[in-house]
Amino acid sequence: MNSLRILFFLLLLLIYPEMHAQDKNIPVLDFSAFEKYLNQDSDTVFVINFWATWCGPCRRELPEFEKIHKTYFDEKVKVLLVSLDFPSMLEKGLKTYLKNNLITAGVVLLDEPDANAWIEKVDKSWTGSLPATLVYKGKNRLFYEKELTYRDINSSIHSLTNL
Repeated sequence: MNSLRILFFLLLLLIYPEMHAQDKNIPVLDFSAFEKYLNQDSDTVFVINFWATWCGPCRRELPEFEKIHKTYFDEKVKVLLVSLDFPSMLEKGLKTYLKNNLITAGVVLLDEPDANAWIEKVDKSWTGSLPATLVYKGKNRLFYEKELTYRDINSSIHSLTNL
């Protein structure tokens, strides 16, 4: 009976951080506040995925980014999921989706209604369609305007870390 209690306690310790992470605050940022995430000059690889809960390809690839987040959690790789959902959907839409899908990677909600004013600041080739992903380290940048797999993202990370 004692070993069953210990096993339950250990299981609770393993599950609690993931359950708790889903209830975190999600910052709502305008583009000027968000822009700092696009130009970090360090030895870290940044993986920034633009997505929305209403985008089918975005929802399909989100587990791939979560897997990257978990794979590289203790390394110099940071994953940021940038939601383009409406701020009015934050509580009942975005947070619920993240919690139901056990997403623990960093998330911000970008609240900038004039996309034409900021899209080319992310990448000049971006047409504005979703999903879109920027992977960069310092001045070296890779941009994708398509659904990515774990292998695609991992390959991008490795190409930037092997420069």
